Amino acid sequence: MNETHDPKAKSWVTSANQPGCDFPLQNLPFGVFRRKNHEGGGVGIAIGDQIFDVGAWVRDQGMSSAEFALLTEPRLNRFLSAGPQVWSAARKALFTLLRDGVPLRELVARYLDSMSNVEMQMPVKIADYTDFYASIFHATNVGSMFRPDNPLLPNYKWVPIGYHGRASSVVISGTPVKRPSGQRKPPAADTPSFGACAQLDYELEVGAIIGRGNALGEPIPIGKAAEHIFGLCLSNDWSARDIQAWEYQPLGPFLAKNFLTSISPWIVTLEALEPYRTTAFARPEGDPQPLPYLSDERDQQSGGFDVSLDVYLSSRKMREEKAPAVRVSHGNFRDLYWTFAQMVAHHTSNGCNLQAGDLIGSGTVSGNSKEARGCLLELTWRGSEPLTLPSGESRKFLEDGDEVIFRGYAEREGYARIGFGECRGVIVG
Repeated sequence: MNETHDPKAKSWVTSANQPGCDFPLQNLPFGVFRRKNHEGGGVGIAIGDQIFDVGAWVRDQGMSSAEFALLTEPRLNRFLSAGPQVWSAARKALFTLLRDGVPLRELVARYLDSMSNVEMQMPVKIADYTDFYASIFHATNVGSMFRPDNPLLPNYKWVPIGYHGRASSVVISGTPVKRPSGQRKPPAADTPSFGACAQLDYELEVGAIIGRGNALGEPIPIGKAAEHIFGLCLSNDWSARDIQAWEYQPLGPFLAKNFLTSISPWIVTLEALEPYRTTAFARPEGDPQPLPYLSDERDQQSGGFDVSLDVYLSSRKMREEKAPAVRVSHGNFRDLYWTFAQMVAHHTSNGCNLQAGDLIGSGTVSGNSKEARGCLLELTWRGSEPLTLPSGESRKFLEDGDEVIFRGYAEREGYARIGFGECRGVIVG
């Protein structure tokens, strides 16, 4: 950790100093924006309720140093490929510009804009997307529904399970969610039929954005894996459960998953998250220890992240009645059985090459309690225990007009609270 984690540091952007603010001076997440009804935009930093236009600042000031030159591009990919030293140098310089007492305050203030005046864009060009299945609680719950006598398959505790998703359908928060169609076969039916998904679900996930990649054929050792992750975001891997139940054997997820994945617009850097690292998941006695290529003492001591994750649901009726969205689950990212470093090490162990901007999904984040279940499939136990909303409506799965909102934040005594913002999506039918 360094001076950017100082909990006493304040910004001259007053909104960044408000209690509960997601984007205090200690956070400074990266994103890409466009001004509404105006030309301009590019790479920005969130500070309070403002966006600092980093790209415009760099161009106007004629800054050519490596940590800043790459931030004038329309996406963050080349900046991410520059590596941790460049990321850290840029973050420290931005921290200095926005810290209270900076002599350039009046000049820097010209490059601020209210978040209400901009539209957030995809922060990176995602070339590849891999989604893991790293929550043992989620895997056990889902397995119990479909294989009550054998809920957890024998390989789960030995290998991080994942599948290759569809990068072209990864979208920014706020993009409307169109209900997918596909083949479905209810248990009582003799033959499948084709039609609109009737069991649409969300999946509460955290996404890792890859920074520096690796060459084809050169695995990333687990001890170096964290150096290849730029930062984290919230992710909603929308799922069509009725389509999934019919198609997933023998090769796993396909059309039930690849129609849409939403991510939050701000990438919270691993450096900003340093104070909130925690131990890796404590494996129960009797569970196998990770194989050597997935085992690293430092990762076991600090490979987890203490990040609270909340899911809110709002129906069309609730919004018409101006009722607030209701929180339906509260979990924590520390509950994952596998760390992101283990996922990266395993992903590249066969020589697979990751690239700057690749998205690695954690899989549904669920905890050991009912309130910590990260999807409706678990919360309603496959529809047998419907949720009751404050409006009197009930939900087994998502209906048209429903809005799902993810929020995440990290807090620890002695450090500033930082947040991820929101990941939203409305089902449009």
